[in-house]
Amino acid sequence: MPFPLRFSPLAQRRVLFFFLVFLVAASIRLLTFNFLRANLNDPGWFQSGSYRVFDKRANDILDGKGKLFWIDDPSRTDLVQYPPAYPWMVSAIYSASGQRSAYAVQGVQAVLDSILSMVLITGLAVTAYGWPTGMAASVLVALSPLLSIVGVTPSADAPTTWFVFSGLWLLVIAAKRSSISWAFVSGLILGVACWLRVNPLYLCLFWAVPLFLFGRNNRWMSVKMATAVVIGTVLMILPIVIRNYVVFPDFTPTGGTIGANLWEGLGETELGRSNGFALGDEVMVERERVKLGVPADAPFEQMWPDGIKRERERTRESLAFIRQHPVWYAGVVLHRMWGMLKIAGAPLPYYGTSGINVTSRKCLSPARQGGVTAAVVNGLGMLQSVTRYALVPLAAFGCWFAVRKDWAITSLLLATIFYYLVPGSFAHTEIRYVLTLHWILPIFAGLSVVTLGQFVRRRLFVSR
Repeated sequence: MPFPLRFSPLAQRRVLFFFLVFLVAASIRLLTFNFLRANLNDPGWFQSGSYRVFDKRANDILDGKGKLFWIDDPSRTDLVQYPPAYPWMVSAIYSASGQRSAYAVQGVQAVLDSILSMVLITGLAVTAYGWPTGMAASVLVALSPLLSIVGVTPSADAPTTWFVFSGLWLLVIAAKRSSISWAFVSGLILGVACWLRVNPLYLCLFWAVPLFLFGRNNRWMSVKMATAVVIGTVLMILPIVIRNYVVFPDFTPTGGTIGANLWEGLGETELGRSNGFALGDEVMVERERVKLGVPADAPFEQMWPDGIKRERERTRESLAFIRQHPVWYAGVVLHRMWGMLKIAGAPLPYYGTSGINVTSRKCLSPARQGGVTAAVVNGLGMLQSVTRYALVPLAAFGCWFAVRKDWAITSLLLATIFYYLVPGSFAHTEIRYVLTLHWILPIFAGLSVVTLGQFVRRRLFVSR
């Protein structure tokens, strides 16, 4: 008769700890889910315009009107606006649930993200810096308003981050084991993320640099590991690149709307607006309609007709203006970078929401806005508020502690933050676009909590 599975007392305490933390996280996610579900029709909380693109493609797939991958008509430049995988995910959820609405997608993604965010962030923290850091990071993840709101929003942002972070975790393992195969798989997983969103497309290059410069191996092994990451990503996105090259006379690697983001990003600023730029897809499209002489009643969208050509013109016009004002634009980019980190206090305009602190008034029905349940909910919201203000300062200290603890591993995390914060802020961006960055910050903040806690305990022990 086999012996029953037994855990050590330490393992039992860890299991209990993570179970309690997950209960807190699930409670906050459920409350945030209730709030957002009641506001899915409010453009201030949910970008329904972008979702309509995914919804239409998902419905076309299910109704046999659209193909999963190939594009037969080279005039359909709108079909490269987004990578193909998220419409696949939406159509799969529609088919499985029997409900073709954002509410069905929201429900599935909320459940998946509540599990994956906790597992992936905690797992990477443990792998990089040990169990105490992973435990501290898990608490910060559970309380994060930003991770909660994006996790329960039906969009491609959270699913993309699942794969980017999985790739990063595998990359850390590869660096620790000096494994070319693990590095290659991490690149493949990053490539999968590019099938959901184009944002992480060049991240493999930023991973390759620290692998090459700061790896623990000899130079030749470092070269092979860095190359493996890049090759893995390239191989995964190659089908999209080949399709676009074959289908469209104007070649575009993976699609995307960098030109629109540059153009509209200039519209965030007073100088940009005074020179004809504006923020908002509708404003940009109407300006192009007039400029090209398209009749008011003719179909005309952001990426159709001639979407690739118009994207290049937006890019050209935007870069020409930026070259005329380089110092000023550097200040604009720095302002955006601060906007990507400002998760406490009033958010900066244009960059989206950093989430809500749960309260009984926001998240519960009128009948339940009193009593013990309401008090617990309001207490969770207070803890979230504390976390908002403490997270970034703690993460800043944690970066220093992490560098001293393990520079080779830390450089991979810092390279990821740099990619999303600096190049990612060159064009118009939103906090949800840099979600991966905000998945990393709790790890550094958790290390800071652990290190400072150890310092305090040592001082108390010495004083006694």
